[in-house]
Amino acid sequence: MTCDRILIFDTTLRDGEQCPGASLNTEEKLVIARQLARLGVDVIEAGFAYASPGDFEAVQTIAREVRESIICSLARAIPADIEAAAKALEPAAHPRIHTFISTSDIHLEHQLRKSRSEVLDIAVAMVQKAKSYVDDVEFSPMDAARSDPAYLYQVLTAVIEAGATTVNIPDTVGYLMPEEFGLLIKGIRENVPNIDRAVISVHGHNDLGVATANFLEAIKQGARQVEVTINGIGERAGNTALEELVMALHVRRSYFNPFLGRPAESTEPLTRIDTTQIYKTSRLVSSLTGMVVQPNKAIVGANAFAHESGIHQDGVLKHRQTYEIMDARTIGWQANQIVLGKHSGRHAFRARLQELGFDLHEQELNRAFLRFKELADKKKEITDRDLEAIASDEMQTPLVVNFRLERVQVSCGDHEIPTATVTVRLPSGEERTDAATGTGPVDAVYKAINRVVPVPNRLVEFSVQSVTAGIDAIGEVTIRLEHNQRTYSGHAANTDIIVASAQAYMNALNRLYNALQQQPTPVVTSQT
Repeated sequence: MTCDRILIFDTTLRDGEQCPGASLNTEEKLVIARQLARLGVDVIEAGFAYASPGDFEAVQTIAREVRESIICSLARAIPADIEAAAKALEPAAHPRIHTFISTSDIHLEHQLRKSRSEVLDIAVAMVQKAKSYVDDVEFSPMDAARSDPAYLYQVLTAVIEAGATTVNIPDTVGYLMPEEFGLLIKGIRENVPNIDRAVISVHGHNDLGVATANFLEAIKQGARQVEVTINGIGERAGNTALEELVMALHVRRSYFNPFLGRPAESTEPLTRIDTTQIYKTSRLVSSLTGMVVQPNKAIVGANAFAHESGIHQDGVLKHRQTYEIMDARTIGWQANQIVLGKHSGRHAFRARLQELGFDLHEQELNRAFLRFKELADKKKEITDRDLEAIASDEMQTPLVVNFRLERVQVSCGDHEIPTATVTVRLPSGEERTDAATGTGPVDAVYKAINRVVPVPNRLVEFSVQSVTAGIDAIGEVTIRLEHNQRTYSGHAANTDIIVASAQAYMNALNRLYNALQQQPTPVVTSQT
């Protein structure tokens, strides 16, 4: 199927979430999905509907709420998986089912324990089943990179005949080098007779650090959809990073234009992505997943546009392009500058948040404005990053707050036992105070809260990062709790890390408590 632009398939909410410690709840997934739609992503893989009730709920919610992009659910080549995906996608304006089965001999022998002919029959039958529910069906031959080419061509020909509109070629274990990946796509284009009836897609992992290079080579050979994640998060070393792939195509447009049948001098974008939304999307995903972006990360790392070398600084001051091939503003990265002060009004505050891409509800805006005023009394300079932290924090506050942290006080030192005292307002309105000791101030705070809030949980992750430089910087804390094999996250930002830690913990506890309140009372039955 011919296409003169590259389709961006974002799997942050599915493959990206499989990154250890990056579990998201439905509310968080919806926030990210809405931002992905604003970013201009063509396809959002919202989850694996059959995997869990939480995944099903997330796919269904995103399908109902996000109308601009194609919404996709992953499904193994198993009837129950496809039925769950179809059910979850019923509200979608543009639904897609993405089904897959392994085709490499090593997977067939040791994982599936099936013959090539059995797998071929299953692939065709499941694509046909998916096609009975939706018109848009994607098929992936898992571990295609290590599959026998002749057998791979046979499977792809059959699934396209069965109704697949996209065939995705995954380098499941991140094994191939760029030239090899390019030759794989070229071989498919030349040896699958009906390939003109489907879009060739690619999926890759960064185990050897060449994921972006692999995709760029695949594009040169005819791939027209790329499966990527924000910040490159994903299993093991992660997936191909959306921001790297998109900006490579943007900056080197004249180089890639001819491969898409365009004149080299064409200025038409190669993707539908609004690049000015990249930085904001990166920050949002980092904040919600708790996965900190490394400072030297291409495009979105803190040092991506920083220059320390005197020669570089001199060159940039004289002419930016001497040492910069991109303008930071292209990805929506504005310089940290004083945008508002303590005398600024509510209207100016709202307007600046909207310029930054935040459209808060009235209640969220009121809380955010009060926090801005409090921050303005503490900090001399209020930057866009500070405003982003406040707005993001308010957007992630649970809709129903049953337990409210009223005050927290900590005593610690190198010769003292860390001790925390907390006061929490209970759902009944009663205030309860208790204290606890711990291995450190944050541990003491959490133990004290657990003495007051009767919600069983296990802390599985705690991360903290500074929003800006300086001793008065806002600190963002993300924590994750686990209960009955489900994860509940909490996020908070404050100039006091201890306070932010306590608030983040309370947010997670409220999400967990709300979920427990919504669960039906279990019916006890006899077991046989």
